[in-house]
Amino acid sequence: MRDLDITTLRLFIKVCETGNIARVGQDASIVGSAISKRLAQLEDTVGAKLLVRKRHGVEPTEAGETLLEHARAIMASSDRIERDMAAYASGVQGQVRILATASVIAQSLAADIAGFLQAGQHRNIRVDLEERVSHEVVRDVKAGIASLGICWDAADFRGLQTRPYRGDNLAVVTDPRHPLAQRDAVWFEETLDYEYVNMHAAGAVLRMLQAAAARDGRTMRHRVTVSNFDSAFRVVEAGLAISVVPAEVAMPQAAAHGLRVLPLKDTWSKRRFAICMRDEQALPVAARRVLEYLVEAARLERGAERE
Repeated sequence: MRDLDITTLRLFIKVCETGNIARVGQDASIVGSAISKRLAQLEDTVGAKLLVRKRHGVEPTEAGETLLEHARAIMASSDRIERDMAAYASGVQGQVRILATASVIAQSLAADIAGFLQAGQHRNIRVDLEERVSHEVVRDVKAGIASLGICWDAADFRGLQTRPYRGDNLAVVTDPRHPLAQRDAVWFEETLDYEYVNMHAAGAVLRMLQAAAARDGRTMRHRVTVSNFDSAFRVVEAGLAISVVPAEVAMPQAAAHGLRVLPLKDTWSKRRFAICMRDEQALPVAARRVLEYLVEAARLERGAERE
């Protein structure tokens, strides 16, 4: 297959999103016939019909939907290249992209990255931190989208190298009126009589909890689904459900909103995180410096825990 043209892919995306070639032409100051010619050449390049005409415009075929997904990824990569090169032109001497789960970012990573960047020798290094769920972290590091990824160490890291990072401890968060609120700690099994708030960003945690419930012959009952920790805590504060989240994330919210944080007694509730990469020796200098800083921060934390 011949090389794909970036401009044509960008126009293809716009046509799929608007369903109207003429409108895209007006916005891009290109005549509609020129866009149609480009799209016909694109179909010839990929060897498949990409668009079908409808009464009021066009829409992508199944092949077109597939290409649309890839085209958006290519455009995102192209935009990142442009931003990265602009950063170097403005004085940045190193750039590191890190993918991490919501739990990792909220628990410790954001603070560690801030500490790294505050060091004088790192002032010309730029760190881009992006949130993903665990399997996306692993997938995108394998694909070379980011230099480093950080997630729960139970993920499938086959084909990647790893270094240990920090960890967290899962806990149950309740409002002060809840029947469990006066306890100091609980077994997960004791929470299964109550309804939970589910959070998409904590998918790995949810799967672990569902497996633990299944081992007890039980199922979890979810009353509300939210997208982030803040929303989960608001649901708990309203007395609608309980939540299982990292205690390290919950404690500041608990102090601010009067919530109760009850550590889980189960051994599996103590999780460890891992930093993954394709090849540590092949990392750019800036990425290697970030890696070394994070590994050392984790080592110091483990040392403090043992004292």
